[in-house]
Amino acid sequence: MSRSVYVASGEGNSGKSTVALGLLDQLAHQVGRVGVFRPVARATDEADYVVEMLLAHPAMDQPYDSAIGITYAEQHRNPEGALSAIINRYHQMAAGFDVVLILGSDYTDVSTGSELAFNAAVAANLGAPVVLVVHGSNRQPADVRLAADLARAELDASHAHLVAVIANRVRPEDLGAVRDALAADNGLGVGAIPEEPVLVAPTVSALMHAAQGHLVRGNPEWLERESLNFVVAAMSLPNVLIRLRESTTVIAPGDRYDLLPGLMMAHHSATYPALAGIVLTGGYTPPEPIQRLLEGFKDDLPVMVSDLDTFKTASTLALVRGRLTAASRTKKQTALRLFAENVDVATLLNAIDLPPDTTVTPLMFQFQLIDRARADRKRIVLPEGSDDRILQAADSLLRLGVADLTILGNEAEILGRATSLGLSLTSAQIVSPNDPELVERFAEEYTRIRAHKGMTLERAREIVCDVSYFGTMMVHVGLADGMVSGAAHTTAHTIKPAFEIVKTAPGTKIVSSVFLMCLADRVLVYGDCAVNPDPTAEQLADIAISSAATAEQFGVSPRVAMLSYSTGTSGTGADVDKVRAATGFVRERMPNLLVEGPIQYDAAVDPDVARSKMPDSAVAGHATVLIFPDLNTGNNTYKAVQRSAHAVAIGPVLQGLNKPVNDLSRGALVVDIVNTVAITAIQAQAGNGTRET
Repeated sequence: MSRSVYVASGEGNSGKSTVALGLLDQLAHQVGRVGVFRPVARATDEADYVVEMLLAHPAMDQPYDSAIGITYAEQHRNPEGALSAIINRYHQMAAGFDVVLILGSDYTDVSTGSELAFNAAVAANLGAPVVLVVHGSNRQPADVRLAADLARAELDASHAHLVAVIANRVRPEDLGAVRDALAADNGLGVGAIPEEPVLVAPTVSALMHAAQGHLVRGNPEWLERESLNFVVAAMSLPNVLIRLRESTTVIAPGDRYDLLPGLMMAHHSATYPALAGIVLTGGYTPPEPIQRLLEGFKDDLPVMVSDLDTFKTASTLALVRGRLTAASRTKKQTALRLFAENVDVATLLNAIDLPPDTTVTPLMFQFQLIDRARADRKRIVLPEGSDDRILQAADSLLRLGVADLTILGNEAEILGRATSLGLSLTSAQIVSPNDPELVERFAEEYTRIRAHKGMTLERAREIVCDVSYFGTMMVHVGLADGMVSGAAHTTAHTIKPAFEIVKTAPGTKIVSSVFLMCLADRVLVYGDCAVNPDPTAEQLADIAISSAATAEQFGVSPRVAMLSYSTGTSGTGADVDKVRAATGFVRERMPNLLVEGPIQYDAAVDPDVARSKMPDSAVAGHATVLIFPDLNTGNNTYKAVQRSAHAVAIGPVLQGLNKPVNDLSRGALVVDIVNTVAITAIQAQAGNGTRET
């Protein structure tokens, strides 16, 4: 029988969808199958945008129709039968899921009586614990508590079981006081999420439609960006410029042609914030000479023309409110970060009483990486600031709060390119690899490190300006906690500086790698598939011990299989003897580590095969860390499993270094970069080094 949780509110505009998305995301981290159900939705001729947004989550696999109970119209036609219809509909869909998130109605139907009472009755009849959302906008902490108490009385009257109260849209300075006010009720989970302008910011598209305008130039994709501010440009250009903020929409009289080139220049300048759009009022389209002038700028910033006058346009656009929709990438990432940072997720999930589940899907594992990295943020340096994928990943990493980032490159070029891509990197640190002070500092240190190789200061100054060396030096001296590179450089170019500068950790003689192989229902660790071509028995033992430690670091209980073409004592030969010797070395050095070898792959992972080949082994059939005898075998095996079993291969993750440096494939996707940065941050959390400020 599936469990469920009911997200409800006693009022409109509470930000309930933000809480629902954050809770759905956390549920998806814990269980394999999560469903969504909305008891009462809008009319069927228009899809419920909140349900669509939740179903667009990467972990979801559910048709829209199954997520809807009844509509408001159906409730009005048959009030007595509405509750029964909802319950029947719920049980039809719930059987296919481990946990169902139930989203209360949204207060758009003013003819309904006590909407919270109806939601409470639904929750009680479904046996779903309730997470109550109240808003803190323009409220004192005592007022937030009063709103929660009134709503709780309504829930109690219907015998609904309240487990948590989350205040949303709270003034940042009141977060602590609101939590304290809500926490006065013992036994309830509480949370307070700050007001975040981007969550209620309208898209440029919504503004254009509200102003009854049309696009005359610019990238149509930019219409889905958020507009955070308005400036009415009824003044001279210098006075407009000083009022510009990030993602501002400028409303300008359409016949003020002198403003348009200046605004375009400001938008493309690294010294001014990027704009969201320009609305020209009065129905005036720029004349041909101005349009020809504008053609010299990159055609991305939306410029719209409205027939409304300037006052009417400004008044209309001021009333437009943004929505958290399936297309709102920025809003969704921001909402997930705010929920994770401001709600006691562990207590909340415990109150919901999730069913036990040992399944770990690829998405669950990737979500867990993000959560763990976010719990103790580290600074990661990204040397390849000229690569669009790096900038796109950085935008997502910053919005999700995964890590603090340093990007290497020319600041004006990086910010200009980010603007062209519709990205926000304002919270990233951008450092030039030619910064004179850092170059001199790094050169002196590199000369000291490589003195035994005859390094000179003059030569060192040239070497450390290379982005891989510069980034590695930042990690070495404590200006960063880890480095991720390789999207635009070879593996050798990424890891050679690490070998020279960061060097191996104490007790480790060899740097190696693992891939975290996310299968349909579990995660296995494969090593070494990327670095060492033909390790000796001693090196193989070192790889196995490092891989077991890496597995444990990422939540995989290590049971190590030393792979060979032979199982147990059945085979002989130099190759199998090397694995047998390596297994002995591991047992000598780590007597408490579960290890088996030599063992064939099928006996290592298949319980049925293990019962016939090694019935008394604690590892056979249940291995989680698989150590390949050489690079040829390991690299081919991981790629075969990746392709044939549709596994997600995360890595290579380098291990054995004093501080984390990780390599990307030159074909890496944005999601690969995000995962690798999260992994690097988690590795840094386990380190002993401290970062300079």
